[in-house]
Amino acid sequence: MGLPALEFSDCCLDSPHFRETLKSHEAELDKTNKFIKELIKDGKSLISALKNLSSAKRKFADSLNEFKFQCIGDAETDDEMCIARSLQEFATVLRNLEDERSRMIENASEVLITPLEKFRKEQIGAAREAKKKYDKETEKYCGILEKHLNLSSKKKESQLQEADSQVDLVRQHFYEVSLEYVFKVQEVQERKMFEFVEPLLAFLQGLFTFYHHGYELAKDFGDFKTQLTISIQNTRNRFEGTRSEVESLMKKMKENPLEHKTISPYTMEGYLYVQEKRHFGTSWVKHYCTYQRDSKQITMVPFDQKSGGKGGEDESITLKSCTRRKTDSIEKRFCFDVEAVDRPGVITMQALSEEDRRLWMEAMDGREPVYNSNKDSQNEGTAQLDSIGFSIIRKCIHAVETRGINEQGLYRIVGVNSRVQKLLSVLMDPKAASETETDICAEWEIKTVTSALKTYLRMLPGPLMMYQFQRSFIKAAKLENQETRISEIHSLVHRLPEKNRQMLQLLMNHLANVANNHKQNLMTVANLGVVFGPTLLRPQEETVAAIMDIKFQNIVIEILIENHEKIFNTVPDVPLTNAQLHLSRKKSSDSKPPSCSERPLTLFHATPSTEKQEQRKSIINSSLESVSSSANSILNSSSSLQPSMNSSDPNLDVVKPTRPNSLPPNPSPTSPLSPSWPMFSAPSSPMPTSSTSSDSSPVRPEEAVHEDSSTPFRKAKALYACKAEHDSELSFTAGTVFDHVHPSQEPGWLEGTLNGKIGLIPENYVEFL
Repeated sequence: MGLPALEFSDCCLDSPHFRETLKSHEAELDKTNKFIKELIKDGKSLISALKNLSSAKRKFADSLNEFKFQCIGDAETDDEMCIARSLQEFATVLRNLEDERSRMIENASEVLITPLEKFRKEQIGAAREAKKKYDKETEKYCGILEKHLNLSSKKKESQLQEADSQVDLVRQHFYEVSLEYVFKVQEVQERKMFEFVEPLLAFLQGLFTFYHHGYELAKDFGDFKTQLTISIQNTRNRFEGTRSEVESLMKKMKENPLEHKTISPYTMEGYLYVQEKRHFGTSWVKHYCTYQRDSKQITMVPFDQKSGGKGGEDESITLKSCTRRKTDSIEKRFCFDVEAVDRPGVITMQALSEEDRRLWMEAMDGREPVYNSNKDSQNEGTAQLDSIGFSIIRKCIHAVETRGINEQGLYRIVGVNSRVQKLLSVLMDPKAASETETDICAEWEIKTVTSALKTYLRMLPGPLMMYQFQRSFIKAAKLENQETRISEIHSLVHRLPEKNRQMLQLLMNHLANVANNHKQNLMTVANLGVVFGPTLLRPQEETVAAIMDIKFQNIVIEILIENHEKIFNTVPDVPLTNAQLHLSRKKSSDSKPPSCSERPLTLFHATPSTEKQEQRKSIINSSLESVSSSANSILNSSSSLQPSMNSSDPNLDVVKPTRPNSLPPNPSPTSPLSPSWPMFSAPSSPMPTSSTSSDSSPVRPEEAVHEDSSTPFRKAKALYACKAEHDSELSFTAGTVFDHVHPSQEPGWLEGTLNGKIGLIPENYVEFL
């Protein structure tokens, strides 16, 4: 039911019915006003959304237009050309559609928003102003009328007539205002029927025009759409036909992922945990780090792989030095310290594994910590090879062999530093040391006892195997013949002072017992060598060459453990002369370019099972014995020659190969007579095992020159391409540039670095830059 009509005649009476009817009209105007206000707001939001939609579609069209398909091969089929052109066609259609939408949006503001705002302000606004005036006049009229009726009849007649005239004037003015207000209300009610609906119709007409334009574009696009659909189907059918070949290629890539590894512009990159100091303590934050050796720039990007977001701003620093963190100085494993030129303090980083830490330290030319520095330990220098020292070591060994010989990670897992220092202070007390029958209490954990033993050995004024013999032990470990290595190390051990040799014998007997239980404690001879090598045979000076010789320190300890009965209980034989060793090695190589399987050591880690390792060692020892016996027979038959280090015998010149005139068919032929040498591994070891080596041998004059002259590493360029036949060789193409190239212990081979990987390079395949 509609609103009742407002009669002008009712304005004079101003009855309650008139007032109720007027209120209903006012309520309708308020409702209309609010509706138009919301409609204008929604219309503006719609126009804004259409603008955003148009902008997004234009951006989408621009992206489609900018992308260019690159098909595989040097020619494209018609279907491939049609598919490649499709994105530009899509972009053209979208742009044409958005051009029409832009015209619609421009008109929408004029045909919808402006008329509605004008109607609300001019018409409804005018009616509201008229209402205010009507309410004011009503109040004025009622007030004067009440005042007039309260006049006393005793007043003069002239005063009463004047009051009556004034009331009549006010009544007449109120009547006129009432008529004007009623007229305006009825006018607005009638106007809204066309002035309110007409803008909405115009806006819908603009939408219809836009959609019709889209329909026309779809009709024009129909032919290309049909052609594109056929091309897509043809391409899909061809893909299904070649799917088996694609799967075969994928399997090959899975089997040999290293061959398809992307060459990185950085020397080293990967995730590291960086120790950061906070107000509540310290925390370890995961960063993706990159390092460029040429510029020494380290970039650290805080990134959480789980959330997939960055945890802060990137930071770049310039490397000053890198030092491996002592195992017993921090509870975290695989840590190293980095000092920067442009940032104060030390940055402690944690690698993801021992192998990862080794690669980072090699990339940054890292150093080993100085074990005998006074700043590392306040107690350093107080340990001695006296009765107290022997008592401490015997008590620790007794505790380990009686209570923890089968504990996993024995000597590899470190104890809490505070507990270790407390145990050492108890053991080094002269009163406690004099009580030789007192064992270490069971309250001390085995990892604390083993850490105390290692710490005491590090606290000695010098390493147990002495600084003066350190280079000799390393050179002995680099000899190619296993029996010769043992013989040289045997001789060197007996040159040690009596107390040093006794302590070393006590320790090696114990470590042999530990290795015999490797199935339970997982500490093989190789793992024990990694743990005790840097402790017993540390160098006097921190140099890059010393860091590279860490793996040879480990080998010396392995030989001592495996041959402890022979080395400590028998008198060493007189060693062969250098010339004899040189000739023996030359004959055994059979004048062939060596393959990686003939090398006495490997540069990379592996974790073979214990049974396979023992079988391999037995095969190696038998092969070495046959090679050694054949070499000795050659020496005996030609003893009259006695070649010297400066001999000009032409048979000795073949040790140093010359560059071939043409590319050899196989850059590294593998000799079937050469044994496969074992790979020394140290999984989860607290001590790093460097994979680079100075590789200097005392029996090769040309190698000795490289060692004594301290020639720095050089860069080299490949003249030919080479495909690796062993994990320790490098694959490369002609023109490849290698870093850190230096002589290898193998005749005819060099060691170098390519993309962070260290391996062997045929000497006659490169030239130095």
